[in-house]
Amino acid sequence: MRNKRNILSKFGIAITAIVVVAVVIMFFIYKTGTQSVTQERTEKPNIVFILADDLGYGDVSCLNENSKIHTPNIDRIANAGVVFTDAHSNSAVCTPSRYGILTGRYSWRSRLKRGIVGIYGKPLMDPKRTNMASMLKQKGYQTACIGKWHLGRNWPTIDNKPPVNKRGENNIDFSRPITGGPVDVGFDYYFGTDVPNFPPYCFIENQHTVGIPSEYYTTFPYNDCRPGIGLPDWKMEDILPTLLQKAVEYITKASKRKNPFFLYFPLTAPHTPIAPSEEFRGESGLNSYADFVLEVDYVVGQILNTLEKTGVIENTIVVFTSDNGCSPQADIPFLTKHGHYPSYIYRGYKADLYEGGHRIPCLLQWPIEIKTPHIVRQTICLNDFMATFAEVTGYVLSDNEAEDSYSLLPVICDPDYNKIIREATVHHSVNGSFAIRKGDWKLLLTAGSGGWSYPRPKEALKLGLPPIQLYNLDKDISEQHNVYKQYPETMKTMRQLLKKYILDGRSTPGKPQDYVKPDKWPGLEWMKSARNN
Repeated sequence: MRNKRNILSKFGIAITAIVVVAVVIMFFIYKTGTQSVTQERTEKPNIVFILADDLGYGDVSCLNENSKIHTPNIDRIANAGVVFTDAHSNSAVCTPSRYGILTGRYSWRSRLKRGIVGIYGKPLMDPKRTNMASMLKQKGYQTACIGKWHLGRNWPTIDNKPPVNKRGENNIDFSRPITGGPVDVGFDYYFGTDVPNFPPYCFIENQHTVGIPSEYYTTFPYNDCRPGIGLPDWKMEDILPTLLQKAVEYITKASKRKNPFFLYFPLTAPHTPIAPSEEFRGESGLNSYADFVLEVDYVVGQILNTLEKTGVIENTIVVFTSDNGCSPQADIPFLTKHGHYPSYIYRGYKADLYEGGHRIPCLLQWPIEIKTPHIVRQTICLNDFMATFAEVTGYVLSDNEAEDSYSLLPVICDPDYNKIIREATVHHSVNGSFAIRKGDWKLLLTAGSGGWSYPRPKEALKLGLPPIQLYNLDKDISEQHNVYKQYPETMKTMRQLLKKYILDGRSTPGKPQDYVKPDKWPGLEWMKSARNN
């Protein structure tokens, strides 16, 4: 009898142990199964990244309740997905913003410490450095770039000397491959223009121009076009429709293949030349810039419609954003006179350190994962999409990859996620001036705008403005009240954090990384003072 009880007792203990182990295993499976989207889903999403050029925050109607420009197709993304109301480009001008998006790295860590890559400029992208395209290619993606590149190329010349852009002295050899562009850094296919208002005025497909430029243009019937060589009868208003056609064709073909696709679609609008197609001229009732914005909205609608027609929209991430704020070329005085404010409630425009220079529209949809459309109000940077796509696809970033990129996946997939993702965000202006934002505080280490808005650097010096500006954006979103004297400790703490980010070669956790250290670095005068060490 005693042995029978012992056997039953041992049997009961065994059953209990099995149940406990089973519960633990089930709990572990549940927890690991909900840790990330990439662990739950084996089918990788397609990715379409639409980058408008010089589009202001206030030019998108879902972000500006008083907008005089209605953008229903861009608003479709907002209504279906995530709206980032505090999103920023890493710079207030074109080239460095594109570098940051594709590398997840602040552009001033490269050789470009101010400004942009100029006409016939050398490549800024290092083919040995992992970028968004090369990363996704490693994860099995088809990759394409269609649109404006503006990150430099190796232009072949007939005399092997640097390119010359003068009438009768052009030495570009258009019969030879143009290297250092998109297909040399990870894109399978490229079609577009280098820069729409820079020569050569032609399309480029992969490594060759489409046709041989032979006509030298001194003027165009549009603003801000530089003299240079191009194709005969080149029409600026045909650029955006052609890019759209190529993007639609690419999506249609790529969606039929087994592997997922990544389309980086940097538009040439509403940047200069402000050349809307004939069907959009006068459509806004404002000016040609507003008409061009409407054409951008139409392009977005056609991309969304194509994704629907091909049946891939459910598992496609679509990002719509801009490389920086609205340019003064939009005729700001005219627009404001008619009640439209391209920068919304923010101060400044393209090129500036003020919010209007780098706070940009940023919307994302992913129907299969985002069931509840929501707003993300915490600060993000366009650099963050590199780490985001890495997590989505299961790519593990090394210490020397995407050094300034944080994954946004938690806030994308969870409407209730409220942890702060970025410790702080660095801003950069056209003249190389720095600012840093942390929480409600924003520190500008320059006098004036650092860009093209009043007061410009020289104007600020004449006015005797201090070379330091500190704003509390919660109380002063228009950056009108410089309070650096009232909060010296806040200023000092933020300045030291920016210095650390610069010297460490990264702003994310990890090992310090190397970066380009020039003999003279404009914008870092504040670091030379002994009191700042």
